[in-house]
Parts: sequence; C-alpha cells; structure tokens
Amino acid sequence: MKIAILSQDAKLYSTKRLQEAGEEQGHKVRVVNYLRCYMNITSHKPTVVYNGRPLEAFDAVIPRIGASRTFYGTAVVRQFEVMGVFSANESQAISRSRDKLCCLQILARDGIGLPVTGFAHATQDIDGLIETVGGAPLVIKLLEGTQGIGVVLAETRQAAKSAIEAFRCLDANILVQEFIKEAKGADLRCLVVGGKVIAAIKRQGAEGEFRSNLHRGGTAKTIKLTPEERSTAVRSAKAMGLRVAGVDLLRSDRGPVAIEVNSSPGLEGIEQATGIDVAGKIIEFVAKNAVSSGKNRDRIPY
Repeated sequence: MKIAILSQDAKLYSTKRLQEAGEEQGHKVRVVNYLRCYMNITSHKPTVVYNGRPLEAFDAVIPRIGASRTFYGTAVVRQFEVMGVFSANESQAISRSRDKLCCLQILARDGIGLPVTGFAHATQDIDGLIETVGGAPLVIKLLEGTQGIGVVLAETRQAAKSAIEAFRCLDANILVQEFIKEAKGADLRCLVVGGKVIAAIKRQGAEGEFRSNLHRGGTAKTIKLTPEERSTAVRSAKAMGLRVAGVDLLRSDRGPVAIEVNSSPGLEGIEQATGIDVAGKIIEFVAKNAVSSGKNRDRIPY
C-alpha cells in the first residue's frame, strides 16, 4: 500500500515513527510537506502537485497538520478526498476539532462532560462572564492557543478581570472555564484509534504549573482508565468525527470532563511512557480501512 504522511517536517518524532512503522509493515511510505503542495481543482482529473510534479496515486494519507496551518493543511487533505484517497482523519473533522469553541459546543450537544465554560469577544459585562463559570479561580484561554500557550490561570477575581481586559484589547475571542482544582495539575491523554482507546497516560504538570503539557516540563506515566473515562474518550473522538485522536480529560468530582480533542496528537510522550507501538497501531488501522472502505464518510452536522 502507498501511504503519504502530510507533515511539515520529516524529522519530527511522530512523523518518523509513522514512517518507520509503515515501512516495517511492508508499505511504501512518503512524507509530503503539505505547504509545498498546490492543487489543480477540476471535476475531471483533480491532482495535487508537489515540487512541480503531480503526486503519485496514494491509497491513504495520514494528516499531521500544524495548528497554525489548519486552513491550508485541511485544503490539501480535502483535495486528496476529492481524488478518492482514504484519510486517517478527514478535513472537516480536523477543522471541527481545531475550532475550540465548535469542539466544545459539539461535545456539549452530545452530552459529554465538560468544565463549565463561557465565551466572549468584546463583552463589557466581565463580572457576568466570570460568574458564568462560578467565579475565581478560573482558566482563561485564547481560542487560537496550543500546547498550553495562551492559557492563563486567574486565581482571584481581580486577576481574572485584568486578564480578560488585556485579551479584549488584543481583539481576541476568549474562553473562560471553571478551574478543576481536584485535578491537581494533572490530565489524562487518551489515544483513540478506530473507536478504541489504545493507550493512555497521566500527565502531571511541573511543580507550581497548572498546565500539564509535556512541552512545558510536565511528566507522564501510564494509567489505567475507568470504564467511564474510556467511554468519554471514545465518545469525544466520535463526536468530532476523528478516527485518530488524542482526547484530554480531567478527573473531576463529578466524573471525567473533556478539555480538548486533538486531531494530530504527538506520539513521543505516550509511546515512551507506555511502551505501546502507537504508530504501528495507527498504520494497521489505516491499511485495514483504506482497503475495506476506501471512502471518506463524514456526515456529522458541523
């Protein structure tokens, strides 16, 4: 089978592992920098051109689209879909999950546990926005943030008002969420592939840090999920229409709550912590489904 990994950097751990796993399973795997692609959009013979030449026919693509390149990256994925190529994650599902507000609204629609959340742009009623989530302490997020960037913990009402006013001056869209104190700076990263959790880790933030991102000095260890946590992770990925997803959960007093669904989850931390060949399982899923269905079937209302 011919598989393309759509990634800006062939040297990234996740990209390398997927390529290695694909080749170990006997597939022909090529890393394609999607930013260097351009598209011939036509009804008769749509193509993707790379470095001046039409790309060879692939059986499947695995998108690894950077958060800051979502618009163009999903356009390239969509072009492959137009050409009838199976995608590990479809363009619409990637776009849906990258929009944090849309993601939360869809999860809420499907009855999945969430932190109490408020959303605003230029509201003058800052006190009302703060009360929406039960007051301080609370977490303030920029919609465009990633890897913990653009996320602030406001421990007092005055700190929350100051942060919201500052973000408002940036003409930014703002999410405010209740602070789940009982999570103690830890979250659960669940790797969902084909409707099953194949690996899970507990990520603990560094001392004095409420964000658990490994990029920010957090640590990871393997964790056994409860049935409810496992179900929440699977339902969250399904709600987004993602076949491959990293679902982040917090353990709250009222049960697991979802805080993010990632369409291009990093593999390094979870593979090293669990010893599970996550890349290999993703390749197995893609190979099996590209042959059995070969179609993209996203029918979830946006």
